[in-house]
Parts: sequence; structure tokens; C-alpha cells
Amino acid sequence: MRCSVRYFAFVIAVFFSAHSFSQCKTYQLNAKKDTIDCTDFNDLKQGYWFTKVENNHGEPGYQEEGFYKNNRKEGAWTRYNLMGDVIAEENYKWGYKNGVCRYYNLIGLLKEESWRAIDPKYPYDTVRVYHLDNPDKYDLKIMKVEASTVKHGTWNYYDPERGTIIKTEEYVIDQLVTNKKANTGFINADTSLQRKTADSLSLNNKKKPLEVLEYEKKNSGKKKIKVRDGATGVN
Repeated sequence: MRCSVRYFAFVIAVFFSAHSFSQCKTYQLNAKKDTIDCTDFNDLKQGYWFTKVENNHGEPGYQEEGFYKNNRKEGAWTRYNLMGDVIAEENYKWGYKNGVCRYYNLIGLLKEESWRAIDPKYPYDTVRVYHLDNPDKYDLKIMKVEASTVKHGTWNYYDPERGTIIKTEEYVIDQLVTNKKANTGFINADTSLQRKTADSLSLNNKKKPLEVLEYEKKNSGKKKIKVRDGATGVN
């Protein structure tokens, strides 16, 4: 009975492994034989990718990892310097920055940014337009958002040595509504813009995709991933 169960499990594992490979025109295998860096037969990047860029003409190199969906970044992405230190944690939707993104130097956290990605299929949003003669009344207006992603929400700038906030900015659809420095009060505050907050503009859900959580659990504790070429030879 045990032999039958083991054989059945082996057949299932081989089936899913072969199925995964069959979806990829080119791919890599990491140390645990997981398929990564998959390019499908439409030449679109799919699934988990680990990329390394060397120093080039004075520009520092980096490594990054995350997921692609139809050639666009999706969900949580992490960037490292070539020594393996985290320098950025970003979130993407439809290939554009979305939600909170954090940036670091070797000392600590430098900046937190808040972004809102715009669905390429529906580049419109509903906003409140207040009456000039009565600021307590407003009409709803549908407007087209020209950018692919816009500043939206709180931006914090940090002193990396102390870990304290030195400046905060608030944005609504790329418009700066408040700008304050720590312990000095507000500057450049525009209360009229604060009234024009879009009805539908709340920060998007920042939960990581299930695929990301499963992959991170499976590969916890690893910074770098050794790979070998898995090109199928199909042109």
C-alpha cells in the first residue's frame, strides 16, 4: 500500500513539474528545482523572477525578485544591492507602483511612498468638484487620469540614523495637499485641495499575493538563488 501511495505521489509530482515546464519557452531552475524566470510561448514573463544587473558606467548594480503576470510586475518586489542588502520594497499592480513602497540605505529607512496604479482598461475616476459660491456643496465628476500611476496618500521622509520622520507629504491623485516638516507645523497647505478627495481613492489592499507568500515560505532565509539554464531550444 505504501509503495502504491509513494508511486502515486511521484507520478503527480512529475506531472505538475512537466506541466510547469511545458508552459515556459525558456526558464531557469533554482537550487530546489523550482521553475523561475519563465518566459511563455508568447514571450511574456510569468511567475517568479530573480534578476541581477551588474554595475554599468558608474551606475550601481542591483538584484531584484518578485512576480510577473503577463510581462507586468505584480504584487511585492524586493530590490537588493549586489552585497545582498535590501534597498527597496515595492508593490505593483498592472505593472505600475501601487500601495506603499519603502527605500533604504545601509543605515536604515529613508522614505515611504504611497502610490495608486490606474487600471489601463479604465483610466477614469470619480472626484468631487466643489461649488465656488458654496464650498459645502459639490458635484461628482468623472475625470480621466492621464498617468499610469499617481502619488496618492502619505509620503514620509526619515532620518535613517534615528528612525524618525523629518517630513511628511500628503497627495491626492498627484496633487500635494499638505506638506509639513517634523516639529515645525504645516507649510504650503492648500485646504481647497483637501476637500477634493476622490470618493473611490482609498489605499489598495497591501496583502501579498498567495503565490508570493507560498514562495517566501518555501524559500525563507535565502537572499540569493542559484539557477541553471532551462532553455527548451524552441525559437
